[in-house]
Order: sequence, then structure tokens, then C-alpha cells
Amino acid sequence: MCGFVGFTNHIDNSNVVLGEMLDKIKHRGPDAEGTYIDEDIALGHRRLSIIDVSEAGTQPLYSEDGNLALLFNGEIYNYQEIRARLIEAGYHFATQTDSEVLIYGYQEYGADLLQQLRGMFSFVIWDKREKKLFGARDFFGIKPMYYAQMGETFLFGSEIKSFLCHPHFKKVLNTAALENYLTFQYSPCDETFFQGVYKLPPAHYFTYQDGKFTMKRYWDVHFKADQKPDLDTWVNRISDTFHDSVEAHKIADVEVGSFLSSGVDSSYVAAIANVDKTFTVGFGTEERYNEIGWAKGFSEAIGKKNYNKVITPEEYWEKLPMIQYHMDEPLADPAAIALYFVCNLASQSLKVVLSGEGADEIFGGYNVYSEPGGSAYDKLPRGLRRGIGHIAEKMPAHRGRNFLVRKGKDLEERFIGNAYMFTPEERKALLKIRTNAPDPMAITKPFYDKVQDQDDVTKMQYLDLHMWMAGDILLKADKMSMANSLELRVPFLDKKVMELAEQIPTRYRVTREAVTDEKTPYITKYAMRLAAKKDTPPQTAKTAAKKKLGFPVPIRVWLKEDKYYSIVRERFESDEANRFFHTEKLVHLLDDHRAGKADNSRKIWTLYMFLVWYQIYFPEACGA
Repeated sequence: MCGFVGFTNHIDNSNVVLGEMLDKIKHRGPDAEGTYIDEDIALGHRRLSIIDVSEAGTQPLYSEDGNLALLFNGEIYNYQEIRARLIEAGYHFATQTDSEVLIYGYQEYGADLLQQLRGMFSFVIWDKREKKLFGARDFFGIKPMYYAQMGETFLFGSEIKSFLCHPHFKKVLNTAALENYLTFQYSPCDETFFQGVYKLPPAHYFTYQDGKFTMKRYWDVHFKADQKPDLDTWVNRISDTFHDSVEAHKIADVEVGSFLSSGVDSSYVAAIANVDKTFTVGFGTEERYNEIGWAKGFSEAIGKKNYNKVITPEEYWEKLPMIQYHMDEPLADPAAIALYFVCNLASQSLKVVLSGEGADEIFGGYNVYSEPGGSAYDKLPRGLRRGIGHIAEKMPAHRGRNFLVRKGKDLEERFIGNAYMFTPEERKALLKIRTNAPDPMAITKPFYDKVQDQDDVTKMQYLDLHMWMAGDILLKADKMSMANSLELRVPFLDKKVMELAEQIPTRYRVTREAVTDEKTPYITKYAMRLAAKKDTPPQTAKTAAKKKLGFPVPIRVWLKEDKYYSIVRERFESDEANRFFHTEKLVHLLDDHRAGKADNSRKIWTLYMFLVWYQIYFPEACGA
């Protein structure tokens, strides 16, 4: 696991600039640094040594003839198989790294190499003779890749913050990204909060040659349910495939550990990975905010040692500016900070951890996926439901109002992902500025169009796999782990696991046929839960039925306390807040929450995190 930066070379002091850019991402790779500079390009790399920890793995890595230079961030889990084929084809390897497979694989197969890879990756290859840059990002977007064209200079790298050191970089806030963020709680489009800086989308590659940038998708998810196998067959297939994935994800020349919450995903990983150490964090003593007691019991049952930490409110709030700095773009997911702390805890013992991200998107685990399952209300004519929904929208908040509003809308209107903070009308009422931000439905439409023939559950999964997972889940997983120089691996997000999950019928993803508790109308992630139950010790099997908590954070409680209410209110009334927002409306949201009139905690947090981020990256505009 590493980080890299680079730019097409049109400056005199490129070695100094490249060094400054690399310093900004030293946390991604504290073990080694390497550079390559010529009249056309500057390449820089920071290394966290995981496979072949000798100096032979230092990058840039070169082909035998010296023509190709590689910068790579990630892990290729099937590199030994590809390496064997390339040796048979006549290539000579100088290292034992997975990185070198990318050089000769590209030389042999070109972009078709990407179809053979199994892993998480973001890499670029510079062809000196052709003066051509090739870059690619993994199937799900586990590892990041940013790029920008600033005048004649093309910049690329693992983190945006490194770009700010380049003399050609123009730092301008993209206000459209702010308006989109207010709805999604993350930046949902390819363009980032920095005008002219883009994310390479997951499962895409690019070429840059003679000043021309081209980009192409090389892989996608294709749900095609196979109705023939019975439930037991699917359970066994999930078990076999996931065991194989976990074993592949354990390949390393250093110790590997595992994160552990009380949910089925991380518990399943920890139970079958057979690593020695698990890591857990929590808040206070309430069980709904603290899973440490459960994690310790689970770890004991599988014969492993659990390392844990209780995060105090003071620690949590103190880290917020640093967290937003590492994110590059504002992210309003409160779990990101908890993830930082568990990564920090793990980094004190080892370099690599396994985690359960991706299971919900792949196997249908979010509670919202049960919404299309059908209720008596859904049997009313669509026109009647829409009419009732329009009336409910105009009424004051009351119990059941949100249900009527949502049920009055088609899926494409009401579901933009797991977070829907501010509607287009609400965000425009808050903002003083006017932007060219598209409507949320315009952003999600291209994804819905690709699965228009699928059922609603599958549509929701497809959308989350392409937006929520890359924009929120994997963003915080990469940035929080790398902030602690820790490699985080996600065995659910494996190409072979996805190929299997694509075929599982919807009734084995989200079901109510197997429900025995009337308080639980649906079981999500059904077949996967049964596989986890099959593969975990009897005394831990109740995990498979446990309600999903994620990283529960008591934000709504803290915002009612004088200390934290005052901190947020001061930021809401600041000059930088007044630059973008009608500040009296921000304070109104905060006061209503404190008075118990509404739970505005997530909306408040979305606004507050942007203002914290803005002060870090645009301090000159904040008078700092």
C-alpha cells in the first residue's frame, strides 16, 4: 500500500516541487521514497512495505529495458498466477513484488491486463518512448486516483492535497460540489470540491498523450439472477467463494489483523481469517454506542485477542480538523472519525487489517433495501399514493409524514443512496450563492438507466455500488487507514465474490419468507447471513441475525450539550459560514435540534463538516 504523485514536466525546479508534493502524502508510505524526473514527466512514490519488504520493491519500478516506469498503490492478490504466465512468455522479473506484474502485464496485454487482475489498485505507467501515460483504478474504487489539467500541466496522484504544492495549480472552490454535497453528504460527481480536479471513476482507465486525455470503462456489475439453485446451494457457494477471497486477501510478508464490530460482516471476516488480533472502538458505556463488550466476547470465542479503545467526546471533536484534512474533500459521515481511531489503534500493532466493507452493497444488507418489499399501502393506486404524498410534503413534521412522502414517489425520485440530507429545495433555501449543480435525479439517472429492467432492490444495490460505496464507504476507508500508515483490505469487494453475488436471486438477498419475529418484517443479506452462521462457532452464530449498527456515534446527543452546541453555533455564525449560507437558518436547525423539536443531527453535521474542511483548505478566505 502506497501513495504516488506526478505531473507532466514544464517547470525548472521539478525536483523541489515533487519533493514537496511527496511530503504531503508521506503518511501513505513512510517506509521508502522514490522519484523519476526527465524533461517530459516527474514521478514520485511513497511506499508502505507489505509484499517483498526489501528495497527491491521501491518505486518507480522499471521494465527490464528501462522504457516503462510504474507507480502503484494497492495489492494484486493473484499476482503469482499472472507472474507465472509472464515468465512462461519470456519476461524476466527482478523482484518478488506484485508491482512488477503490472509492468510486464501491461507490456504483454495492454489495457486487457485489467481483466486479469484480482485486487485493489490505482496505478500509472509511463512509456518513455511513446511519451504516453496509462493509468487505471480498481473495479470498485477501493484505491483513489485524482487528476487535473492546469494549463499545459497534467497532474495525477493519490491525494488532492499534493496538487496544491505545484506552481501551476489554481485553487478554486467548486461551488457546485458544495450544493451536491448538501444532499448526498459526500461529493457524488467526478469533479471534486477543487475546480478542475477530477476523480478517475472506479473500473476506468485513462491514457494521456500529446496533451490529450481519454478515459474508458473496462468493467461493470451485471446482475443476472439464476433462479435454479436452491437456498442451501447459494449458502455453500457464498461460503466457498468468501473463504477463497479471505485467503487471497491475507497474502503479505507482514502480520495481518482484523477489525471487529458486532455486525455480521466484520465478524464473518474475523472468524474465518484466523488472524491473531482484532480491533474495536466504541463510545461511553451504552450498548448502542459501544460494541466493545460484544467484540471481546466474540474474539474470546474464536480464540483471538481483542484490542479496543473507548473514544471520549473530547478526543472525537479534537480530531475533526485533522480528519477533514486527510479526506481532501468534506465528508459528513460521523463514522469516519470512529474509523480513524480504530485504524490508529491497529497501526500500533501491525500494518495490514481486514475489514467488512462492501457486504451490504453486494449482498443486499441495508435496511432501506426492504422498503420495496411491499406493504398494504403499496397496493393503493400509484396516482392516489402520489397525491397523498404531495399533500403530506406540505404538512408540518409529524409521525408518519416521511412514510407518506416517500411512498408517494417512485424509487428513482426518493432513493439517491443511503443518505439524503437536504432536498434541492432545502439546500437552495440555505445557500446564499447560486450554482450550476444538477438535480440529484440527474446525477443518479445514468445508473438507474443501466438497470431499468431490474427489480427495485437490485436497482438500489446497483446505485449504491457505484455511488455511495465509492463516494463515502471506500473514501473514508482509504483516507482514514492511510492517515495511520495502515493497509485496509476488503475481502467482500473481490471480483469473484461479486460475480457470485450478481447471480443470487433477490429473494435470497432481502426476504420476509424466513421471518419468525413479527418485529422484524424483513431479513436483509439473507443468504450471506446463513453462510456466516454456517462458518462461525455455535456460540457466535447469533451475530448472523444481529441488527446492523456500523460505527454508531452519539452525535445527536452531543449536539444538545452546551459545550458542543456552542462550538457548532460559533462556526455557524462565522464569516465563512455567512459567505455561503443564510446563517440564521443554520442556527435555527441547531436550536430546533437542541430543543427536541426535530432530529437535525445529520443535517447539522453535514453543514459543520463542510465549514471545518473549508477553514483548513481555504484559510486565506477565512482570515486565518
